[in-house]
Amino acid sequence: MAPATLTISSKNYSSWSLRGWLLCRMAGLDFVEKPVAIDDPETRQELLLLSPSVRVPRLSHGDVEVWDTLAIAEYMSEIAPKAGLWPDDIKTRAHCRAVSGEIHSGFYNLRSALPMNIKARHDAFKIFSGARPDVQRIKEIWTDCLTTYGGPFLFGAPTVADAMYAPVCTRFRTYAVELEPPLQAYCETIFDWAPMKEWAEAARAEPDEVIELEVEF
Repeated sequence: MAPATLTISSKNYSSWSLRGWLLCRMAGLDFVEKPVAIDDPETRQELLLLSPSVRVPRLSHGDVEVWDTLAIAEYMSEIAPKAGLWPDDIKTRAHCRAVSGEIHSGFYNLRSALPMNIKARHDAFKIFSGARPDVQRIKEIWTDCLTTYGGPFLFGAPTVADAMYAPVCTRFRTYAVELEPPLQAYCETIFDWAPMKEWAEAARAEPDEVIELEVEF
């Protein structure tokens, strides 16, 4: 594969950066990280939009530029088809695409109410009413996938869906969201996943400055 660069933001706070980074790791892509400071004015403007289509993560691979997480997922699948980012079975693959698209384009209340902060821990946290349906819907998605495909990942083995929902696992841990045992076991699977452990270790090593961001990015 050609040399690649992945532009990302904070490893502690940036859920979209985490998703793109996991996808590249899953595909076995050899890439260099290019961090963007969260106090950069242009970056802050994008982060505050709560948009899945911000310009981080941004993958530069040869003469290819990709800056949307699902686009990165599709590109990684094309250049590394044996990596298994999408399930082989057409019906299962459609299901995986559907749940991945759902987290990519929705759950805005959850993002704003439970911003990703890997280093933080709350013993108890009151979730505002607008975000509770989002939490419940994610529980439904996880339960359906784990029941249908048997775990330990959402579709048995790691797929795009796990990269997309990994930041949610960190949110649920940070804000002490109560989970049924199978769902808690899924989160533990994500936390024990080698690329996730690598990311979390780097996140914990970041400086503690928070640049007045009250929302997820």
